[in-house]
Amino acid sequence: MAPPFLGLTGGLGAGKSTALAALERLGAEVLSTDAVVHELYEGAQLRDAVVARFGEDVAPGGVVDRAALARRAFAEERDRAWLEGLIWPLVGARVASWLEDARAREPQPRAAVVETPLLFEAGMEGIYDATIAIVADEDVRRSRAASRGHAVVEERASRQLSQEEKARRATFVVHNDGSEQQLELELSAILEKLRG
Repeated sequence: MAPPFLGLTGGLGAGKSTALAALERLGAEVLSTDAVVHELYEGAQLRDAVVARFGEDVAPGGVVDRAALARRAFAEERDRAWLEGLIWPLVGARVASWLEDARAREPQPRAAVVETPLLFEAGMEGIYDATIAIVADEDVRRSRAASRGHAVVEERASRQLSQEEKARRATFVVHNDGSEQQLELELSAILEKLRG
């Protein structure tokens, strides 16, 4: 039997990356779509396409400045749609190839988990066997996000669904207000359920 294919999501500062690392320790094969996007931006194909559309200032010195690109691309709906239309198929192809490799591994991983921040917003929940939403108390999220230079309020102004809506749509909801050990125990229980 193939390992379950899981989509992991959650709001800003909820602890998605921490959960992904915990799932890896628990024997899952893991992939972050953010890491895939970073990788793609380092390649010439994507860099050249965004420079051709938005100009050299989005890639000073030949390196894509994601903040500068976001300011340009998200200012206009048509630019955002163009950029997503360019990136998402490339990410999708990378995930498909990664999943094929994960399923071919011996011994098989306990699960194949992809961290996808905009999982529900992109309408991707249908490709997964199950989804996990990581949620946390607003104060906890605010302090985690602030320590990384983000503001949770950005989430409300952006295209991200609220964490409550993500939780409502997810197969499993994990509250990440406690220790990393508690988080790992909850995730382990989910993996057990899925294998059972």
